[in-house]
Amino acid sequence: MLLEVEPRAWDDLLRSRGVTDVYFSRGYVESAAVLGGGAPVFLHLPGAHGDALFPCLLRDDPPDVVTPYGYGGPLLLGDLPAARFADAYREWCAARDVVTSFVVFHPLAANHAHAEACGFRAVPLAGTVAWGLGEPDLAAGMHRHHRRLVRRAREDGFAAAVDERPADLTEFAALYEATMRRVDASPFYFFGPAYWEALLREVPLVRVDVRGADGAPVAGVLGMGKPPWLHYHLGGAADAGRGTGASHLALLALAEWGRDHGYAVLHLGGGVGGRADALFEYKLRFAPDGRRAAALGKAVHDSAAYGRLTGSPAVDWDGFFPAYRAPR
Repeated sequence: MLLEVEPRAWDDLLRSRGVTDVYFSRGYVESAAVLGGGAPVFLHLPGAHGDALFPCLLRDDPPDVVTPYGYGGPLLLGDLPAARFADAYREWCAARDVVTSFVVFHPLAANHAHAEACGFRAVPLAGTVAWGLGEPDLAAGMHRHHRRLVRRAREDGFAAAVDERPADLTEFAALYEATMRRVDASPFYFFGPAYWEALLREVPLVRVDVRGADGAPVAGVLGMGKPPWLHYHLGGAADAGRGTGASHLALLALAEWGRDHGYAVLHLGGGVGGRADALFEYKLRFAPDGRRAAALGKAVHDSAAYGRLTGSPAVDWDGFFPAYRAPR
């Protein structure tokens, strides 16, 4: 039977199973819920020789399940059969009147390998980038174009500073929002004050600032997580930092900090919407051998309700999912 774990007990359960990744933590899931994605639900399927852990967000009207912003999906531990999770999750969805599920599997956990067996239709993405932090000279492994920009930034007087426990994100948020306006990002990516406050309160963060010789901030990145996996979360740059290598310097500084603090990997994520775009190529040049497979998972649990909501029983698995939430 799939259990709904009390939020206050969730992180203790993760620790007891050796799960340290921030995307599965109570704090991150609750911070992501601020973005309007639904109410946090923490699901646990115990077994004799393994467990399944699945933090998610449950939306209303109609009820459906989504991954919190970022990565997640069901995590199978030990020898728990995927089919057992699929049966238990199907029963839970029926009891909760859940119409659909949409998950973004975790590339480092590689839980997309069990997508179909867990009851999801797997939709491959272009992949994400995992930067291994085992080398003493991380810059040496970067693409020569990125190395050249880092050298230029340093020669021009830019310097990176790492704040391991930032007390304020106001300056960073301004850089981030300026970047979103410049690239004409969708409204979703303009996070309100409540999200920044939730990140500070609930999530283990590290902030890297890059400033010019005059002390003005020109670029910054946010990392998050506990060893062994460090995640690049968000980044931004002022107009004055564009083309200077300041953003490259910020990410290199984050990687070097992670290496020096016991992290094995800096996960840079992928392109916009999981595509092989310019952003994905930019990230891949930090770790040319770091490409990891990635996938979405989609499931319809109540076909009749889905048909009523969309006007058709047919499911376009390659289109916007679930179709009844497509922007109008």
